[in-house]
Amino acid sequence: MTEKWKEEEWAQDFWYSGKVTRRRVVGWGGGAIGALMLVPAPWREAFGAATPYKIGSLQPLSGAGALGGKTAVVGLQMAIDRINAAGGVNGRPLEAVIADDESKPDVGRRKTQKLLVEDNVDVHVGGFLSNICLACMPVFEENKVVNMISVCLDTTLTTTKCNRYSFRTYEFAPAQAVAIAPYLVNKMGKKWHIAYADYSWGQSTRDAYAQEIRKQGGEVVETTGIPLGTADMTPFLSKITGQFDGLFGIFFGKDGITIGNQAYDLGLTKKYKWAGDGAIAESTNLPALGNKIEGFIGINRYIPVFQGPLDTPAHHKFFDEAKARLAKMDPSGPLPDRYVQSNYEAINALKLGMEKSKFEGRKDTMKLIEALEGLVMKEGDDFPQGGGVLRKEDHQAFIRQFIFEIKGGKHQIVETVPGDKTIVPPACKFASS
Repeated sequence: MTEKWKEEEWAQDFWYSGKVTRRRVVGWGGGAIGALMLVPAPWREAFGAATPYKIGSLQPLSGAGALGGKTAVVGLQMAIDRINAAGGVNGRPLEAVIADDESKPDVGRRKTQKLLVEDNVDVHVGGFLSNICLACMPVFEENKVVNMISVCLDTTLTTTKCNRYSFRTYEFAPAQAVAIAPYLVNKMGKKWHIAYADYSWGQSTRDAYAQEIRKQGGEVVETTGIPLGTADMTPFLSKITGQFDGLFGIFFGKDGITIGNQAYDLGLTKKYKWAGDGAIAESTNLPALGNKIEGFIGINRYIPVFQGPLDTPAHHKFFDEAKARLAKMDPSGPLPDRYVQSNYEAINALKLGMEKSKFEGRKDTMKLIEALEGLVMKEGDDFPQGGGVLRKEDHQAFIRQFIFEIKGGKHQIVETVPGDKTIVPPACKFASS
């Protein structure tokens, strides 16, 4: 059975080189283990006989994470095209090998194994759902392949379950919580109820926020976990009652749309202050939320606005190209989201490490790791969000965060928190290599 996502129009038509042909598809008829592999045709002639670097990327292109997985691939390919247009890395082009994890941990682990063993990718950039990232982490360590995590936010990926082969070039829940907890407690209310997606990311994020709210003198009166992919949340939401000031949501994708609409319909967002992870109000979710998300306060590493520190030439260039590519995927014309941004920037961080280490292939993996440890990601065309530092001790980055409010259906920056104000102590011990 073929993978249906490969036949969808967005997968056929957003590549820089135009239509994807079946000659450039690996495992088209391979059912659950297939992958899409291509290097844009214009670059092949420019690079001659140079062997491409194979960049593996596991993404949820079907299932619960598909909405964000597809925009993540836009960011991935956008960075690869830009790098190839500028001469590649060390005189060689980059080539994406993309596999659909179907939003399932067992499928994700199996396909990661295939990317590393059968497709023999040089490095990996990807990972969206945290339970899948956690399932795949040991595979990168066992096969000694660098893994640039590009979306997963589970706290343990760079703490108790860290390994030296994996890096995260953006924030994680403890840093987000440090950034927004003072705003929640001092400007919105002391008592909070946390509703969260009941799996690894939601659970670790719940714990991080609860800890920081309490540190700021606030209180978490109760928490409500809702299983991933729940279409009708009303049985859970109708039980949220009592005396507290604010409801804080930790959801993404379709679940973000669901809670935004259903919490409004039940009157919860009128009775209580309404805040949460910025994934609830991603630009790709706003059309489906309409005016029901009005007044929502969120935090995110990236929002598609030209306000304050985001009004830069680098961000304008990134935004314009991403918007054009997203329009090919979705005719409604969604604005770029954090999944486009973090995949784009993960590839660019990798590029810097490959250049610094003179990386030729997997035999140079340890040189690449050493080049990435402590990497300074300078704000500019490579890092339009604002950049940061990739900490050596745990491979965790700390980057600028934006507290925003939805007004008139658009993001408005309320506060900007510098990356160095979100730092938490490292809690990782790498196994000896």
